[in-house]
Amino acid sequence: MKKIVIIGAGGHSKVLQDIIRASDGYRLMAILDDQYKVLKKKEDLYFGPISSFKDLFIHFECKLIIAIGKNETRMKLVNELNVNAMNYETVIHPTAVIGQDVMIGSGTVIMPNVVLNAGAKIENHVILNTSSVIEHDAHLNDFVHIAPNATLTGAARIGTGTLIGAGATVIPSIKIGEWCTVGAGSTVIKDMPDAATAVGSPAKIIK
Repeated sequence: MKKIVIIGAGGHSKVLQDIIRASDGYRLMAILDDQYKVLKKKEDLYFGPISSFKDLFIHFECKLIIAIGKNETRMKLVNELNVNAMNYETVIHPTAVIGQDVMIGSGTVIMPNVVLNAGAKIENHVILNTSSVIEHDAHLNDFVHIAPNATLTGAARIGTGTLIGAGATVIPSIKIGEWCTVGAGSTVIKDMPDAATAVGSPAKIIK
């Protein structure tokens, strides 16, 4: 059974805890957040500051998962922790639908009712939120966050650190650059450059 340490104690962490408890083969060992000053055990779970992950690695054979929704913060933590990619677990809710030849990187979280269709490629530390749909041959780079009910159609390309808002749609073969934001409910019908913000249906770049 894989022992899991969650970094982060906010709302995203609560959902991740539910996924781990709903999945076979996992045991939640600890929740680490800097709101906790020292490492303490409460019942069968440890709570402590983020720095205490090293102590848990010494005493247990654990895997990490970062439960931080904000892409910039998630990337910063990965860089600061500086641990091997093999030390991160990929967590998939049992209701998710995963097609053939799908690649999923380390540290990625796939939430309830997500659909990942054939040939999709998901890189590291990506969040696929509740009921999002990633169609065939789409490619999501590191630290992307796809919000609930968003749909990426076939062969969409999403750059590092980009946020696709709740209920947004990206039409086939569109390329969205790095660190972009697509507003909730938007429909992206044209490529987006790096660091752009787009809203509306059809989506227009406003920043």
